Amino acid sequence: MNAEDIDRRYAEARHIAQEAGAVALDYFRRFDGLEVEVKSHQDFVSEADKNVEAFVRKAIADAFPDDGIVGEEDKPKAGTSGFTWVIDPIDGTTNFIHGIPGWTVVLAGVVGKRTEVGVIHDPNHDEMYHTRRGGGAFCNDRRISVLRGRDIRTGSVGVGFSGRTRTGGIKRLVNEVIDAGGVFYRNASGAQSLAYVASGKLLGYVEEHMNAWDCLAGQLLVAEAGGVVEDQDAADMVARGGRVVTGTPEVFADLVAMAERSYAGAD
Repeated sequence: MNAEDIDRRYAEARHIAQEAGAVALDYFRRFDGLEVEVKSHQDFVSEADKNVEAFVRKAIADAFPDDGIVGEEDKPKAGTSGFTWVIDPIDGTTNFIHGIPGWTVVLAGVVGKRTEVGVIHDPNHDEMYHTRRGGGAFCNDRRISVLRGRDIRTGSVGVGFSGRTRTGGIKRLVNEVIDAGGVFYRNASGAQSLAYVASGKLLGYVEEHMNAWDCLAGQLLVAEAGGVVEDQDAADMVARGGRVVTGTPEVFADLVAMAERSYAGAD
């Protein structure tokens, strides 16, 4: 797949995210009447998640019928073009179903082992974070950058936790951050938190395990904004997910060390 083909998908990803965000926002304004199912402990899915994903899948299939699609709420669709869309219709469903405006629409584009396109759209605040590998990171039309010249004592570190992981790890991680003189931040949307790292609102973000649809777009955003991301194979992340550590150049090594200490063991 050549650069022009990827550029076309980058442009369409932003268009689809904008339209999907409008659909999701309409549901959000009626959050107290949504049909909600419990998938597992503290893991929910609403009719909005399902219908927004269906909307995104159709838009992609109409524009690029030969592309693959992997999403949170439906089965994967194989493709023949070499480009795979990795989508989360609503990242932050717990917030969404309780009327908290901390959720995003997420689209990433993967070619082989690399994420090439990332879009994280926050309709509540009219913020679309987007990136194309090698082209920098943006919020709407404004170029963004990670924080510079700060240590862990002069900023906040985003942390993530889900019912898929052990409670001991997040407890130790929060203590590590506090003991180092930092402040921890959690908003229940990992994608949004990664966008906040890329745009200089957070020093970094750490989570023991994330699915690809939650993190690939944000990891590319952070890297393109001048941050540091653990080296990972995008295809492997699509298949299995994995640990996510991102941060500014000044704090990244410290955050990796904290993650290693916090997530050691099996409690």
